[in-house]
Amino acid sequence: MRYLDEYRDPVLARALLAELAQVTTRPWTLMEVCGGQTHTIVRQGIDELLPGGIRMIHGPGCPVCVTPLEILDQAMAIAQRPGTILASFGDMLRVPGSHTDLLSLRARGADVRVVYSPMDAVDIARRSPQRQVVFLAVGFETTAPANAMAVLHAAELGLTNFSVLVSHVLVPPAMTAVLTAADCRVQGFLAAGHVCAVMGWTEYEPLAATFRVPIVVTGFEPLDLLEGILMAVRQLEQGRHEVENQYARAVRRHGNDEAQRAIRRVFRVTDRTWRGIGTIPASGLALTGEFAALDAQRRFGVGRLTAREHPDCVAGDILTGTKTPLDCAAYGTRCTPRTPLGAPMVSAEGTCAAYHSAGRRRPATSRAAR
Repeated sequence: MRYLDEYRDPVLARALLAELAQVTTRPWTLMEVCGGQTHTIVRQGIDELLPGGIRMIHGPGCPVCVTPLEILDQAMAIAQRPGTILASFGDMLRVPGSHTDLLSLRARGADVRVVYSPMDAVDIARRSPQRQVVFLAVGFETTAPANAMAVLHAAELGLTNFSVLVSHVLVPPAMTAVLTAADCRVQGFLAAGHVCAVMGWTEYEPLAATFRVPIVVTGFEPLDLLEGILMAVRQLEQGRHEVENQYARAVRRHGNDEAQRAIRRVFRVTDRTWRGIGTIPASGLALTGEFAALDAQRRFGVGRLTAREHPDCVAGDILTGTKTPLDCAAYGTRCTPRTPLGAPMVSAEGTCAAYHSAGRRRPATSRAAR
């Protein structure tokens, strides 16, 4: 496939692996931040091909997985109100809340619609003036510009029946939380290329300098990841801790100025709860005062809902890299893509889903000891 095959060339992959083996003299532990990168690593078996001693830890960069349970419960409470339409991207529909999921609510009659753009939700509101339309606005810096544009467009149209349930999160504070954890083993990062296409990489430079860790902005294809790993290991071997850009075909140092202006106008930085992890200071976005009238939490009074995770789900440990799915007693038995206990098993970018779709199973001895 054009524009993809050149990043999946097995000859070049073997050459990168050979160079990696040549430069590696000791064990190193790296974290790939994004769930899309995790899926490529697991699906292609890249982590199993790396030279001995290089370990990949899967990071918290799955937007569906880190959306807090409370937000899902709030979305479901709104969706069940008469006269309301809840619009969301399709990957949120099967994520379990405290008691059910949006797909099940839709089957029971709630008006839950899948959209392919936040602008689709604005258009639904424009064509349905008698209904309240709420868009579930989640994700990292990658989806924030499009969601900001939807808010700006709705405001320009003067729509009073459109609002957003916001749960945006930011990558650098999450990396700081990983690095300051008492049990942190991460010595270098592969940063998410699409996030940096929006934000650039300057905000990662203080992290690299403060914590003395290399950070390589990396793409999502197999050769991208192998080259990113090689660049990070080369820095570690040479005692360097800098930000480098492997994803040069898409990322510039200062990112996309227009997208950043839209984010700054519509959103402000706030503390945010990450599912399974807890509250990370200054790690999220909320609507600015100018657009507070479009805040669905205020409009529907659902901000006080609380929730509890399933006691058998170890999503927090999975998202921080302290455990893998194979360390979870419920993985592949009580927790499957058809019966997920947590978001990482059902999200298209979830680590548990990546392991399960790749056929990775717990050893029989582990299952017997359960």
